[in-house]
Amino acid sequence: MKNYLVTFAFSLFAMTVFSQAGHIMQGVGSVNMSMGGAATGQPLDISGALQWNPAAISVFDENQLKLDIGFFFSSPELNSTVPEFDNNGQPTGNFFSGSTADDRGVSPLPAIAYVWTYPESKHTFGLSAFGISGFGVTFPESSSNPINMPQSMGGFGRVESDYSLLQVGLTWAYEVSDQFSIGVEPTFNYASLKLIPNPTANPTGAGYPSADKATALGFGAQFGVFYNSPSGFKAGASYKTKQSFSDFSLDNTYLDNTTATNDFKINYPAIYSVGLGYSLGNVDLALDYRMVDYENAEGFAEKGWTNTFSVAGFGWENINIISAGIQYKGINKLPLRLGYTYSSNPINSDLAFFSVPATAVIKNAFQFGFSFEASDKISLDAVYHYGSSGGSTSGPLLNPQFIPNFPPYGAIPGSEVSYDMTTSMIMVGASYTFGK
Repeated sequence: MKNYLVTFAFSLFAMTVFSQAGHIMQGVGSVNMSMGGAATGQPLDISGALQWNPAAISVFDENQLKLDIGFFFSSPELNSTVPEFDNNGQPTGNFFSGSTADDRGVSPLPAIAYVWTYPESKHTFGLSAFGISGFGVTFPESSSNPINMPQSMGGFGRVESDYSLLQVGLTWAYEVSDQFSIGVEPTFNYASLKLIPNPTANPTGAGYPSADKATALGFGAQFGVFYNSPSGFKAGASYKTKQSFSDFSLDNTYLDNTTATNDFKINYPAIYSVGLGYSLGNVDLALDYRMVDYENAEGFAEKGWTNTFSVAGFGWENINIISAGIQYKGINKLPLRLGYTYSSNPINSDLAFFSVPATAVIKNAFQFGFSFEASDKISLDAVYHYGSSGGSTSGPLLNPQFIPNFPPYGAIPGSEVSYDMTTSMIMVGASYTFGK
């Protein structure tokens, strides 16, 4: 009755893991996260400055080390509906629907940063190692959801994935004047990827294969300018180039135990940021705008199927991100912070199939954080984050064999796949100031 499900089930869930590969963390470290990620024009800590505007580290005139660790949890839920067919391939008029919840659990999110300068020097230097992107999906086998049904019944069964991206930056900032600074940051990246199954490989009669973990190296840069007026008004702008990676070389094993290798490239998209800040007395305000250029990043710019039924790319559109935060320092040794982040959706409904469950899409995120200034040298930080997709992303299931009758991607009549999700995270950190 569901004989055709095998054709698209492998593709669907193999692509679900990639829905998070382009996820841009809205902030780095406890302080920056608690400000909604806004730091381009308001550098409250070294991690936020190093991540969003290398020129902004010029405001720190003492050597400082910052360490953070976050514990991130996402809860996507996948829903699918497919029409039922009889043994002759004709629709019966009935539909089969179900849902599956992710059960991966908690993922760690590390960050380390160091800034140093010299007395009376116009130069400031920084070193950072940030986990800027990472995900994992585990959808268990289920007889109540057509996509997660056992393979013997035409579904896929259990789906697993693991992706992480570590970025190391070497930063230099120069004070052109007392109020204006410039900054440059070469970036070096290490990424790992595991896919079960792997839709970027050519399918055989046994379907799409599973891929072992593969790694890739990448590089890029970030450039920034920062203005800090005596009146408390601040402004900044930065451009983080596309992070160009080598190909992932994926070792594949098909269900019939045959093996093969394929290469696939995923680049991290370029990011344009502008920000404003204002500080007066016990209050610091921050507002950032970012544009993420998915449409010119390999792996995201391409869309649809190849002529061998592998996936060409995900067809994501550029997104806009707004980050805002406020810090109140009126309580002795206990600064309090509130942050909000808005992000648009990169997924066109016609292509939603390729990004299910698209856990990268968090429309609204809310943060509350604080610091405890234990001494002149030591500060302890914490933040709680909660995010929501703000509703479901949905579209038809796609099958390349249906393209002749339903171009351009082969939408299956009467089918639908949708997801929604929430995220939560607790992050703690500490900073130590060494002095000039």
